[in-house]
Amino acid sequence: MRRHLVHAVIIMTAQGHLLFSVTCTLIAHKLQLTPALADASLWQTIPAALASALLPDLDHPKSVLGQRLPWISKPLSRLFGHRGFTHSLLAVVAAVWGLNQSLPPGTLPVGVKDALIVGYLSHLLGDWLTPAGIPLFWPIKRRFRLPGWPLRSGGAIETGFCTLTLLVAGWWCGWRL
Repeated sequence: MRRHLVHAVIIMTAQGHLLFSVTCTLIAHKLQLTPALADASLWQTIPAALASALLPDLDHPKSVLGQRLPWISKPLSRLFGHRGFTHSLLAVVAAVWGLNQSLPPGTLPVGVKDALIVGYLSHLLGDWLTPAGIPLFWPIKRRFRLPGWPLRSGGAIETGFCTLTLLVAGWWCGWRL
């Protein structure tokens, strides 16, 4: 039980992931990460990134999405546990493949598809910043994390970090309050 409580304290919250997905989308747009993202409207890409930013936590039945989609979350949790498959590059590849297979060409603008990927990747990057890390190369269980910089979550430090990075990214991208 103690291990579970410690783990609960070091995961990034849904609020943090949502804020961080907007930050990552602004940066991807500014850096012109893909031609489609560079040309896309932020009014389209930010909602797309927000929509996918919580998807990796579907493997946790108590997550925001897990509570709303228990028929998906519970089997994922039993099969892989939290921060297993859904927090890996293999899951990103599977999600991109699934997105391309399930939507006929031209259904979504390419910039929106790219933003969905950015949102998912922003979640992995956010969890990479925490002490628990992520199994980037799942099924290899080794977890990767940013050395020397454990982002504690669920409190003022996470909220401050995510808000500050969003403000800096917004300023860099030319947003003015």
